[in-house]
Amino acid sequence: MMSLAIVAAYLLTGGVAGFFAGLLGVGGGVVVVPVLAMLFAAQGFPEREVLHLALGTSMATILFTALSSLRAHHAHRAVLWPVLRRLTPGILLGTLLGAQLAGSLSSQALSIFFVAFMLFVAAQMIAERRPQPGRRLPGWPGLSLAGGVIGACSSLVAIGGGALTVPFLIWCNVRPQQAIGTSAAVGLPIAVGGSVGYVWNGWGHAGLPAGSLGFVYLPALGIILIASVLAAPFGARLAHRLPVRVLRRIFAGLLLLLSVKMLWSLYGT
Repeated sequence: MMSLAIVAAYLLTGGVAGFFAGLLGVGGGVVVVPVLAMLFAAQGFPEREVLHLALGTSMATILFTALSSLRAHHAHRAVLWPVLRRLTPGILLGTLLGAQLAGSLSSQALSIFFVAFMLFVAAQMIAERRPQPGRRLPGWPGLSLAGGVIGACSSLVAIGGGALTVPFLIWCNVRPQQAIGTSAAVGLPIAVGGSVGYVWNGWGHAGLPAGSLGFVYLPALGIILIASVLAAPFGARLAHRLPVRVLRRIFAGLLLLLSVKMLWSLYGT
């Protein structure tokens, strides 16, 4: 039985994740995974499965958050559907491979990779390097390859892909608003492939808490979804009204804080 404090923490986590998913085109995993790891540990889940459950549950939440964010960005005509179609085959293959690899790694290895990845994303957000004026999106083979890399990394650390998709599209001189909108759409195939992978790899796994579907903890998923789906459209509206630069830097600071907190939670004791 979950306490009211745990339920409130799940709701707050979902609201923050959904808002940033709409605002910056990120899936929310960079927020959800560290918090879930802490909450699952507080609930007494087996230590060796805490991070696998956090990753799988986060990936499942992205499936629904991406749909809500996608609808809001599509209303602003900010989704580049031809680009999405060319990225999707590689993304689906990459997410399945990434989830398969995650299931074979220890929680310690996953936590180190995840923190390193978050620090890399934070550095990208702070740097904001300008692309060369003549650079354009690659053709179908290049976009498929990019989709594979984005999908594998996103599935491995249970994010919606925005941390890689947005910088990649901006690097190819796509307008930031369209990069964010298309990134929100990219989160959908990533979430489909990744969720299937985490459910499959955790199916029948001994020691998982009651209410788990593979490595997806359904009670947390349901509560987080309520808040994240409601919050995502608000973030999407702000993405088309406010300058993103300062908010990206604030989010980079949030990533740094969560990285430190996650490391302390796993290794501080």
